[in-house]
Amino acid sequence: MEVHIKQYSELTRDELYDLLQFRQEVFIVEQHCPYMDADGKDKSSWHLWLQDDERQMIAYCRILPEGISYNGFASIGRVISRKTHRAFGAGRRIMEEALKWVQLTWPNTSVKISAQCYLEVFYTSLGFTGIGEIYLEDDIPHRAMILRN
Repeated sequence: MEVHIKQYSELTRDELYDLLQFRQEVFIVEQHCPYMDADGKDKSSWHLWLQDDERQMIAYCRILPEGISYNGFASIGRVISRKTHRAFGAGRRIMEEALKWVQLTWPNTSVKISAQCYLEVFYTSLGFTGIGEIYLEDDIPHRAMILRN
């Protein structure tokens, strides 16, 4: 698996198309959740993905600097992996790569995420702690979680 990370301005048209298509496959089609994926934050984000030998994206996330989603926190969002690769740790690998990148790039910055509740145990295993009450985001239960540096 190859790891790629690029700012929005560095993405090729094909890479942008592929990541947007991948996000729609998972969040909109698979999860049956019509929502506005193009939320205006992609242009301020770094885009991280894992690619297989056939050059297909198998896991993806975007990394947002402090102040874009949350004041005082960087954020990792739009975390996805292909169904075919979930049992093989693609989601864990993409998060580990993202957290490593955040630590190297912004060493004193904590990370805040909006986690789907069914993945809370997964994020806890990466060091995140749930905060606050459960809330609905696009009709899916979520919980804010923080990883302090």
